[in-house]
Amino acid sequence: MRQNFISLLSAGLILTACCFLIGCENTNSTNSSTKETKDITYPSDVIPFFQHWKLIMGDGSNAGIPLDLENKDFFYTTNDGKDDWVVFKTPNAGNTHGTSSNTRTELAQLKKWSPTTYGKLNATLKVMNVSATGDERVASTHSVVVGQIHGADGHENEPLKIYYKKFPGHEKGSVFWNYEINTAGDDNSGRWDYSYPVWGYDFSVVGPGENTEPPEPEDGIALGEEWSYEVDVKDGIMNLTFTSEGHETKTFTKNLIKSEYTKPSDMPEQVRRLFVPIGQDGVERENAYAGEGIFFKLGCYNQTNGKDPAVNRVWCNGAETHGGDLKKQYADKNYAEVWFKSASIEVSKDAISNEGYFAANDGLSKKTVYPHEVIPFMDKFKILLGDGTHVEDLVEYENKDFFYTVIDGTRRWVAYKTPNSGVTSKNSSNTRTELHEKREWTPEEGGNLTGTCKVMHVSTSGDARVAASYSTVVGQIHSGEGHENEPFKLFYKKFPGHEKGSVFWNYEINTEGENSKRWDYSSAIWGYDMSVIGSSKDEYPPEPEDGILLGEEFSYEVNVYKGIMYLTFKSDGHETKTFTKNLVKSEYTDRASIPKQVMNLFAPIGQDGTEQAKAYSGELNYFKQGAYNQTNGKDPESNMVWCAGAETYGGDIAKQYANGDYTEVWFINSTVGPAVAPK
Repeated sequence: MRQNFISLLSAGLILTACCFLIGCENTNSTNSSTKETKDITYPSDVIPFFQHWKLIMGDGSNAGIPLDLENKDFFYTTNDGKDDWVVFKTPNAGNTHGTSSNTRTELAQLKKWSPTTYGKLNATLKVMNVSATGDERVASTHSVVVGQIHGADGHENEPLKIYYKKFPGHEKGSVFWNYEINTAGDDNSGRWDYSYPVWGYDFSVVGPGENTEPPEPEDGIALGEEWSYEVDVKDGIMNLTFTSEGHETKTFTKNLIKSEYTKPSDMPEQVRRLFVPIGQDGVERENAYAGEGIFFKLGCYNQTNGKDPAVNRVWCNGAETHGGDLKKQYADKNYAEVWFKSASIEVSKDAISNEGYFAANDGLSKKTVYPHEVIPFMDKFKILLGDGTHVEDLVEYENKDFFYTVIDGTRRWVAYKTPNSGVTSKNSSNTRTELHEKREWTPEEGGNLTGTCKVMHVSTSGDARVAASYSTVVGQIHSGEGHENEPFKLFYKKFPGHEKGSVFWNYEINTEGENSKRWDYSSAIWGYDMSVIGSSKDEYPPEPEDGILLGEEFSYEVNVYKGIMYLTFKSDGHETKTFTKNLVKSEYTDRASIPKQVMNLFAPIGQDGTEQAKAYSGELNYFKQGAYNQTNGKDPESNMVWCAGAETYGGDIAKQYANGDYTEVWFINSTVGPAVAPK
């Protein structure tokens, strides 16, 4: 018989252990000792299969094997007047499990098994609530996962996720299921889902605007309407059956051990539209999930969270979370709730312990992942933080106000954050949370820096007439000698009234003689150069057509080879741009050679000098990378290029962060090293 039964002796031992765990870990839960004095119907009384699972709850805790357990916030029983049901409930925001951005009250199977053997899961349920808020353009908004097959090994991806999704203005919602590829290679950031509609729409159908819904699905399922699913995996083939009274029965078959997505050309059009724009464009291993353990999950895995949609337009919903306050979220329907009437599980007799999954994921969301674990070159840098703190050793270092790691829904990034006003370096008016390379090199020796980043925020206050307003520098070459000027600064700038911002780079001359007359020449990459400004304090120029959104990924390479700087800039959906600049021979040695852009922007403030003929030749330089905020609170009348007149709240960092007066940049990949011979 394929079904794996636990012996009576084992069940007794597990129950004893479970009671111990409940007593220690779940102050809101009721255990079996209470049952003697109080008449309680436990979930395990309604669906007698809980010895096969551990329960993860909406506060991120692992409650263990949930025999004779209830928790009135997340996991309990109810009666609809006819039947007893097990309730799984979880808010939009709270502590999560593993690396997920989403809360869950969900069973996870104690054993894992091979897709080439056997596993079967049946369930009858009704979804009672999905989040009332969220961005309608985000695919996962207003949705909940009610059943899964989850990977236990490798990338721990999910070959099956069964969803319910309903827009607030609709009576009927959609049921669909997603297959997530088991990504080829070690880098799982390119993984994506392909979605199959059951009743109503698939995952990819979204609203045309933040608060605009698509038409209601004609064949959808209402909240509170009963439906069932069966998942049957045998010899590598997954068979799915969905039934509901008054609806057509739907069946699907999917091979879990032989991929149909091994080449970029295999990617479905749905995926190209939904996932490629957020950088998820991988291919799958030829043998898909073969050779790895998988296991079932069942319950309420809320897919609506409070994260900014600019971070990830598939998984970050911007929903109401009340700062994680559970009662407030429950009070205004910012939660997911699913009721199960019956369920059963069968697995191969060859199934083995899944304890490795729990050991790897329990408490992981509370564990620190340091920036050096995401970008391993941190040993080659020191850092200056937005409060003026200098840190020399960045291995196993983070600061939650300025320098830390984040997950955007699928990938982990290093975040650099700094306010409009704080303590900064001796020669600057601007705060920074920025890496400073320890090695120094001359342009003749050269060096190479790469970075893949997305700017998440720039100051929302400032003077539009000031060129530096609303901008941040995300990469530099800085001189360590002489005038200590900057032959390369890479900017991102976005006016408050615009969706798209500009990326440009500046060359600062290494001034001949007195340095107060130094100036920058700015080159546009996507959008405008630095010189495009507003006509008055609150009047902005037209939005750039080819600009970059906040949260949109772009990459750069700065390669200085034998005195020549080679620049390359890339972003999906945008033209790749390249530039070349001689760092050891100046083109600005007399006033006639000063560009018109400079005469218009810098000459009016007295910055109209000329450059040393040798430019930066022989001077020691170093790379910088991070978030160097160019928007400050200084009076624009004192300098109409660099003094932005932004709000600073007297330097109060918490108030600046609360009111949008800061900059934040995320990096996912960076390298630093010696020069590379150009192709």
